[in-house]
Amino acid sequence: MWLTKDDFRIKAENFDLSNGLNILRIICGLFLFPHVAGKFAGGAVSAATAGFFAKAGFHPPEVWVVLAATSECAAGIALVLGICTRFAALGATVLLLFAVYALQVVKGFGWTWNTGGYEYPVFWAITSLAVGIEAWKAHLAKARPRVSVVPASAAA
Repeated sequence: MWLTKDDFRIKAENFDLSNGLNILRIICGLFLFPHVAGKFAGGAVSAATAGFFAKAGFHPPEVWVVLAATSECAAGIALVLGICTRFAALGATVLLLFAVYALQVVKGFGWTWNTGGYEYPVFWAITSLAVGIEAWKAHLAKARPRVSVVPASAAA
């Protein structure tokens, strides 16, 4: 019971902004879109981005850029809409950890985002992981069969 039809339904409850987890899920999705846009310039793969991917060891870099952008876009859409949330959030976590890996390979250790470090992708990877964990917990709670307990006095 990994995927169900319910995973692909867009529900009004996914947009209830009085639920903090919905806010966090939507923001996690929205914050992936600048990653997608930053990989392209003038409708093509950015030469700087392709160069970065090449330095990180992803060959051919243009293919990896398109794969990363497609994956980020799919995860972002799914998170914003609340579809397949548990998989989208874990996918976003993996994507962001790849970004951390690439930054480490290319630039070495650097923490703060304003110096090209990986503070920002680490934060969003952890946030996406938290969304994924909560989505899995909710899924497992729904899938668990309910056992009703009959009080002894009612059974007699």
